Amino acid sequence: MSALAERPAQVPRSRACAALGLSRTGTYPRERRRRGEPREKPVQPRALSEQERQQIRDLAHSAQYRDASLPVIHAMELNAGRVIASLSTCYRVLRADGETRERRAQRAPGQHAVPHLVADRPHACWSWDISKLPTLEPRRYLNLYLILDLYSRYVIAWMISAKENGALAKHLFRQALTHYDIADGQLTVHQDRGAPMIAETYRDLLSHFGVEPSYSRPRVSNDNAASESMFKTVKYSAGYPERFADLADARTWMTGFIDHYQVRPHEGLAFYTPSDVFHGRIEPVYDRRQAALDAHYAAHPERYPNGPPKAKRPPAVMAINPQNGITAIEYSVATGQSETNCDTPVSLPSGEPT
Repeated sequence: MSALAERPAQVPRSRACAALGLSRTGTYPRERRRRGEPREKPVQPRALSEQERQQIRDLAHSAQYRDASLPVIHAMELNAGRVIASLSTCYRVLRADGETRERRAQRAPGQHAVPHLVADRPHACWSWDISKLPTLEPRRYLNLYLILDLYSRYVIAWMISAKENGALAKHLFRQALTHYDIADGQLTVHQDRGAPMIAETYRDLLSHFGVEPSYSRPRVSNDNAASESMFKTVKYSAGYPERFADLADARTWMTGFIDHYQVRPHEGLAFYTPSDVFHGRIEPVYDRRQAALDAHYAAHPERYPNGPPKAKRPPAVMAINPQNGITAIEYSVATGQSETNCDTPVSLPSGEPT
């Protein structure tokens, strides 16, 4: 290396390194730092001074802007002809101080109790909801109101209206509660938190009949899974027309669907029909099933390696969010308050015992 340093001034470093067999890049002096010694960060010439950074903090903390967001602060200062730094730089300064979260006072999120409902008989708990039915006219929908008995999945009552409000919900439930002669304290009605469900006129009606209301948690569809599942059954049925011409068309189709649904085997009921469970006709159906299984076992015992088959009965209880220790089936799924003359017809089952 001394020969390289003592070379004549007219000899380039690259030629001297080639003659000496050295790598040119390795001949430059370099500063060595001790192991673990922090590397000095270069100073950014465009960086704000500490005084300017403090001005940004003071501006964000001032009484005028303490409830404003940074974009609003930056815009108002710009309107007044004052600029300390760019908006992104202001964010960077406050981010370093941990002050880029919501700066305004916020109401604490509400706490909603989880509904726990158990039905061990018909008319112990009803579940209801409203679903939109599209029409042939773009952006025009009809409203399907439908009440379902939780224990039997039997359709208690339904109606279709062009409106959705609390007065119609009151009209529907007055007809249903009167038709079934619901006793005081007998029934719990579960629903979500839509405008018709929380309307004062509707809630007053439930109170008048001695019905206990139950509500889903906000944005938790599983809390009202029975009704949600029912609407999926409606809209995924083979004959669903996708769009309806008018109210009369929708009511005609829905009448045929409900009549078929009430007597169709239901998977959640061990394939008993909602009508059989609702009207207490389980035992005759069970006896026929068991007799058929016994006859088949007697004719072909070799097909039953586990012994004689046993017919199933529907679940003893149905529940919404069942708690520990309760035997139940857990189901999972998938505005305005204007007055009305309540001429909308309500469909109630007829010709069967209640």
